[in-house]
Amino acid sequence: MRLPTTPFLPASSPSPSPSTSITPPPPSPSTTPPNAPPTSESSPTPTSSLNGKPLLPFSSFLTDTHSRQHTYLRISLTERCNLRCTYCMPSTGIPLSPPPALLTTPEILHLAHLFITQGVTKIRLTGGEPTVRKDIIPLMQELGKMRSLGLREICITSNGIALARKLPAMKEAGLTAVNLSLDTLVPGKFMVMTRRQGHERVLESLRVCEELGIKTKVNVVVMRGVNEDEICDFVEMTKGRNIEVRFIEYMPFDGNKWAKRKMLPYAEMVELIKAKYPTFAKLPEPTANETSKTFHVPGHVGKVGFITSMTHNFCGTCNRLRITSDGNIKVCLFDNKEVSLRDMLRGDGKEEVVKAIWEERKGDVLEEVVRRREEMDRELLEVIGVAVKGKKAKHAGMGNLENMKNRPMILIDDPSNPTKPNPLPHLTPTGEVHQIPISHKPPTTRTATALGRVHFSSPTTLSAIRTNTLKKGDVLAVARVAGIMMAKRTSELVPLCHGLNLTGCSVEIEVFEAWEGWATSAGREWTDCGGVRIKCVVGKVGGASGDWEDRGRGLERVK
Repeated sequence: MRLPTTPFLPASSPSPSPSTSITPPPPSPSTTPPNAPPTSESSPTPTSSLNGKPLLPFSSFLTDTHSRQHTYLRISLTERCNLRCTYCMPSTGIPLSPPPALLTTPEILHLAHLFITQGVTKIRLTGGEPTVRKDIIPLMQELGKMRSLGLREICITSNGIALARKLPAMKEAGLTAVNLSLDTLVPGKFMVMTRRQGHERVLESLRVCEELGIKTKVNVVVMRGVNEDEICDFVEMTKGRNIEVRFIEYMPFDGNKWAKRKMLPYAEMVELIKAKYPTFAKLPEPTANETSKTFHVPGHVGKVGFITSMTHNFCGTCNRLRITSDGNIKVCLFDNKEVSLRDMLRGDGKEEVVKAIWEERKGDVLEEVVRRREEMDRELLEVIGVAVKGKKAKHAGMGNLENMKNRPMILIDDPSNPTKPNPLPHLTPTGEVHQIPISHKPPTTRTATALGRVHFSSPTTLSAIRTNTLKKGDVLAVARVAGIMMAKRTSELVPLCHGLNLTGCSVEIEVFEAWEGWATSAGREWTDCGGVRIKCVVGKVGGASGDWEDRGRGLERVK
């Protein structure tokens, strides 16, 4: 794979070809227009520098209407994860997208390259769990080659389960920082919070990060009644280790059963720490775009941070954009509006163009690839600019966030449409069997009817049933009772079926001479909250064959 030696587009607005017209988004009041020459009063923000001189002015496409310049891009590489953290993923898992719905490696590199040429200086690889992607090392190596275009930082957020052995190659590729998720120092509690084993492997990843000198932050999601008793233990880790422990306020996402009573606010965390470390103090913010409020204990090597999305938002200085693993651009973590960039990279031969960019091409073929690439990027930038310009000044407050529809956390720094129906609802995405939850459904009154038939090869059998001359008794009466009883016991007969309150059930039987058999129709009425059409089917089967094996097999074989 070869990195293109020329940028996709200049960071300033492109000059349209004769056949293509594009109008860049208007710059913010405090932002210099991309094509405007720098002046002493207003000089462009450099995306990188050479001998102290800016290479490119900052792109208006990545500047929103609140004058925020977005230099930080988070790219989700996968929706898959090898843990099942309670605050991140619903207990039943998430529906996995089919592979064609996800961004390919050339598409990821194409978008990363485009954003870098527009002014992005920091890229963070996320998931799901990014280390489960098989080609993460080659992908990171290609990103490393983009540092000559202005990329300064290549970071990764990982749970650490499969990270340790990959770290040396990642550092060589250009990895500059790791955010490691670790919510507890107690192995048993780790299994409860993540629904998996692997605590010691996370600690091993932390150790390797320190050995290799990689800048490391430990992310701790704090939940009241779960792990707030370990806050001071995490602070103690900073005593002799050059790491930053960051406590994150528990945030609401689809499926994580967020409740305000579970959230421990930043102010309470600080009080808990000061009770043990009275000199615990806040540090000056190193940059204007920090998400974390940084503290330290005097004398400790490391630092402590707080991510306060719920109680003290940092929206005013936000410089982050997200690309989900299915290729949507998401301008705010808590904004459910998304725009697909993936679809703009596909169709009409675009897939081949994207792939060709990362392969050797010469002569006329290369010229055609470059021409098509420029057309695609002009279209992409127009859409990106509109999305960024739509970014709000700040996200909703806590009360609104609790009730707002949004992806599960694992799908925000990753994919798949959470509203997409699961074709096999009794299976979780990992293939585990479960009973579909119905507690959220209100009780309703419904009726259903199912029809079945029993055929005979001998008219003698049918005649004996109709005239009730079988020695063991009335077949039709017993069939009615069997159908009703089976309907009532359906949840015991059919795996994963819910028990329901049947308020009425009847089995009707009709004899048809034309095709020498009988038909049953089982109808029932219920008042409950579950889907129960299967009960009618079971009742029908019971009515059709319930007493037959014992009472009629001497005269006839059921077909």
